[in-house]
Amino acid sequence: MNRRRTDELASFLQRMLPSPFSIAIGLSIVAMLLAFIFSRSEAGQEPLSVPDLLLIWGEGMWNSTLLVFAFQMMLMLVLGHVLALSKPIHRLIQMLIRNFCSTGPKATFILTLFTLLMAFVNWGLGLIFGAIFARALGEFASKNKIPMNYPLLAAGGYSGLMVWHGGLSGSSLVKVAEPGHLKSLMANSSLNAFPERISLGVTVFSNMNLCASLALLILLPLSLYLIAKRWKGTAPQLRMLEVVEVEEERVGGMEKLDLWKGLGVGFGMLILVVSLLSVTRTENPMSLQFITPNWINQSFLALALIFHGNIPSFLKALDHAIGGSAGILIQFPLYFGVMALIQNTGMIPWLAEIMSSSGSVFFPILTMFSAGLVNIFVPSGGGQWAVQGALVMESAAAIGVPFHKAILALAYGDQLTNMLQPFWALPLLGITGLKAKAILPYTLLLMVIGTIIFTTVLLIF
Repeated sequence: MNRRRTDELASFLQRMLPSPFSIAIGLSIVAMLLAFIFSRSEAGQEPLSVPDLLLIWGEGMWNSTLLVFAFQMMLMLVLGHVLALSKPIHRLIQMLIRNFCSTGPKATFILTLFTLLMAFVNWGLGLIFGAIFARALGEFASKNKIPMNYPLLAAGGYSGLMVWHGGLSGSSLVKVAEPGHLKSLMANSSLNAFPERISLGVTVFSNMNLCASLALLILLPLSLYLIAKRWKGTAPQLRMLEVVEVEEERVGGMEKLDLWKGLGVGFGMLILVVSLLSVTRTENPMSLQFITPNWINQSFLALALIFHGNIPSFLKALDHAIGGSAGILIQFPLYFGVMALIQNTGMIPWLAEIMSSSGSVFFPILTMFSAGLVNIFVPSGGGQWAVQGALVMESAAAIGVPFHKAILALAYGDQLTNMLQPFWALPLLGITGLKAKAILPYTLLLMVIGTIIFTTVLLIF
């Protein structure tokens, strides 16, 4: 794709896609209109009245169970971000640069591979790790006059969003592993075939998802490596970006307690012990049923405190991280309102019947592409599960598709269009200093490769 076409495509997307919050408002209005047209009262004759629909929407926005879910998802992003800003992660990046990133192609391969690995563990960690790594490589190339394709490096740093939802912090996967979530999600379903929980052992670590993740780990770094080998250019020109750390100050009294490593590290170790104890108390640890949103956040809080060493360093990184979550946090109540309209107005059986008409073979493919489309307008895995989860589960139950396969199909679709939807790239663009149109040609290539991989595994397994 030449530069002119890239600029035209970026310009088109910027014109067609308003801010994510505006999209959430528009989606709410559309859901209200659909609910008014297709909903039915308990008598089954007349549509629900406008006041009834507004009350359903308003109550759904502030559903206490779903607000807990929103807070869990935000903590995953924030704590992963805090961890990525720690000195051990910084030292890991510098070690990789010194030992393995002497040329542009090698740097691109290593960056993409480690970003994918980090994102598989935690999406917030992968997102910020990739951004910081890409920036550090750009600075290294600039300082040492090494030719590197900086936008390609940034695309590699963003590639983690292609693997995260099939990983240990995938929003839908960790929620269905939580006891009682499916029962709450499908409370208004006429079917009774839903399990109490679906563990990560049959989603994240299923043969299908392991094959898809392994293919991504091989093909995405290799593809960007081959592009880097053909690229002819010069070293980027960048100023140095310093790692987050606390300046040395003269402190006295109880302020010394904040800087004492024994407090931050000791408390982090205590939290980590609690996480490990919960694993030992699990009836079958190999099933990974202990991995829930709360366990993930608890473990990442412990590691963040340990890695930062003292309280001021942790809090300074926290200030940076919280700003990155503001844009998506306020959208969750709107998604929950949309979810309430879909669940409580009789639309789910109607939509499920349409989706299940595709047949058991093509239903997962349809689910993946529909999830990719929804993700353009709802750029949040958690928000997307809130809107689309009940529909996918109802449809899968009606047609006889395994629940774990249907959920993973939704996760794959969400991952695909992250490469098209620039919302989650904003932290990376801010750190690297690039514009979305600079990385778009490469992220679109990643999306094409991902489409081939996901379609293949959904058809084979």
